[in-house]
Amino acid sequence: MEKKIDCRGLACPQPVLETKKTLEDAEELFVLLDNPSSKDNVRRFAESQGHQVSITEEKGVFELKIKKQKGSEKSAFEPKISKALQSPSSSELVVFIDTDSMGRGSEELGKILMRSFLQTLEQSDIQPKKIILMNSGVNLACQGSEALEDLQELASKGAEILACGTCLDFFGIKKNLMAGKVSNMYEILNSLAQAGKVLKT
Repeated sequence: MEKKIDCRGLACPQPVLETKKTLEDAEELFVLLDNPSSKDNVRRFAESQGHQVSITEEKGVFELKIKKQKGSEKSAFEPKISKALQSPSSSELVVFIDTDSMGRGSEELGKILMRSFLQTLEQSDIQPKKIILMNSGVNLACQGSEALEDLQELASKGAEILACGTCLDFFGIKKNLMAGKVSNMYEILNSLAQAGKVLKT
């Protein structure tokens, strides 16, 4: 079956996620993109899955033609990471977030990256058992957060979200908590100690 999706204007990681989802039910897929980085990301993803990719460009719009190859297997794009997370020793994944911004440098960019991280986590095959929010990370689960919907989706899929009560009190936002539950240091410490793998942002 042939399908076509328009990913123009979509920010990372949406083009890759949309391509991945649509490819599940398509033998041939045409993807429209207007961003060179997104074009490269989608191409790398498709090739990592063993598919054939051809690209044409017209007036700044890229069209990627992705043809599924029979017998192709997932290889490098969701790789080694998802394999490791699914192993018995790391089946109890805990994600530890102690800030509402990811990386150092621009805080504005950091907030965009954190939203992108949570969005990708929510739509990936990697599903954490718990997500621990500390310090300014508790803002992510509160009213007005752009990442709130992603955390609520993760919770609906079974992830337990623990927001540090001391942190919520410090910022005066406990009443604004909209995802997960108020937790304490004892519960957080035990969750980290019992985790098969801890992923810190």
